[in-house]
Amino acid sequence: MSSEPAFTTSAIVANTASASHMLKIDGYSRTKGLATGVHLKSCSFIVGGHSWHLAYLPNGDCAERSEYISMYLVLNGVAPGTEGGPVLAQFSISLLDRAGKPAPTYTRTGTTAPYVGPGAHWGFPGFIRREALEKSRHLNVKDDSFSVRCDLTVVTAFRAEDAASIAAEAASAQPSVPVPPPDMWRHLEQLLLSELGADVRFRVDGEDFAAHRCMLAARSPVFQAELFGTMKEASSEARCVVEIHDMRADVFKNLLYFIYTDALPLPEPEEPRPDPEEEALMAQHLLVAADRYGMERLKFICEDALCRHIDVGTVASTMALAEQHHCLGLKEACFQFLKSPGALNTVMATDDFDHLATSCPSLIKELISKLAAR
Repeated sequence: MSSEPAFTTSAIVANTASASHMLKIDGYSRTKGLATGVHLKSCSFIVGGHSWHLAYLPNGDCAERSEYISMYLVLNGVAPGTEGGPVLAQFSISLLDRAGKPAPTYTRTGTTAPYVGPGAHWGFPGFIRREALEKSRHLNVKDDSFSVRCDLTVVTAFRAEDAASIAAEAASAQPSVPVPPPDMWRHLEQLLLSELGADVRFRVDGEDFAAHRCMLAARSPVFQAELFGTMKEASSEARCVVEIHDMRADVFKNLLYFIYTDALPLPEPEEPRPDPEEEALMAQHLLVAADRYGMERLKFICEDALCRHIDVGTVASTMALAEQHHCLGLKEACFQFLKSPGALNTVMATDDFDHLATSCPSLIKELISKLAAR
């Protein structure tokens, strides 16, 4: 009686090493003066026993692509203390948005070729058109900067494994289920936009806004007092609408959005980038609103934004705003700006500084004390 022939299986498994490298282009507008084909190098980074760097070409790699930014991954060679060999890797280079996340529209992927030496490079000659970058919200106009990230996975070795042992390993491994990131803010955003169950309305600068009393009360001690406490608005009976005075409608709209989502709304992709002066003005108005309704986190966000908009034309009014609303960090940033050579004399010649000296003499004394301590 014959027995069944033996049957065995095995698998070829790739060992890999992965890492990411972020490159910030600080002073983007100055790099545009370089000639086409000239590249700037990132610092080197080690992945999979090899040394790599990113090459940034602000005016493309050739005349035909001079309107583009080119990005390349470059192999420097074998890392010290490691053995050489063929290099097989997969990589992507992504333009990062203002939150530090890859912009899907500008994420490019590629694969290296094996058996190459130092200086070999792979990448994207038409990574992004400069005009598109400058019109996008991914370029930080105030800092004149943008960032890219390279995600690199290098095959370090191949090995053969008995398929039975692989199956046993998989069976004994702790089962896991991928958990999506928190998205409560999306649901609360939809609740605000849909007005479902809204039980209070506000009229601000001629526009009406619907909201939910419990949400407002949970997020703002002032709204809590106005809607449920001794300051309770009689909007549910005698009044149908709560009037909000001394505030722009778009500011209140952004305030409501922050109350529901703990973030400020981003412009839609098809919308033009906000003018820096408009961004600063909105931050000023939102800071006042945040202080008015006791929303400290929003107040700090606005302070941080205004710190990036301090210049000769705005520093006096920004100092006055910081003093009025007790923004110590913002006030200190103004003092630091005025310590820079020539800044104080230029600012002192403006009408805003004259008004500041008249309306806030104690602030001027504090400034003099700070400058004397240099």
